[in-house]
Amino acid sequence: MKVILQKDVKDLGKVGDLVSVSEGFARNLLFPRKLALEATESRENEYNHLKRVADSKKKKAMGERQAMLDKIKGTTVSFKLNAGENDKLFGTVTTTDISKGLEKLGFTVDRKDIHLEEPIKVLGTHKAVIRYGEGVEAPIQVAVERA
Repeated sequence: MKVILQKDVKDLGKVGDLVSVSEGFARNLLFPRKLALEATESRENEYNHLKRVADSKKKKAMGERQAMLDKIKGTTVSFKLNAGENDKLFGTVTTTDISKGLEKLGFTVDRKDIHLEEPIKVLGTHKAVIRYGEGVEAPIQVAVERA
């Protein structure tokens, strides 16, 4: 029996998935708990339509993100900070700082999408990567100079 999940079900699927289960499992567990609906022809058509719409929105969003990352690629974000001996910073440069620096340059990037190999604690030029998932990423430079 095919059902469309209304909520996430462990070891079965996520919301909106079209899955095949035994009739007893559906009748005794999924339907009474309102975890799934029977996949009638009209519900399957609606499911397929919503899936196509979601896929097209996702492709459009990924295209927009890729276009923005092409503009950002190779950008250098500069910071002037106080440092002590051996060029060690008093504090660190965080992803939040980099996000704000990119915002000053005209790019809106969430701090969660910026990835550093390690925290920036010394003066110099460091690498960071902006990742939007599914292989969509762009490297940037973070230059830290003495104030």
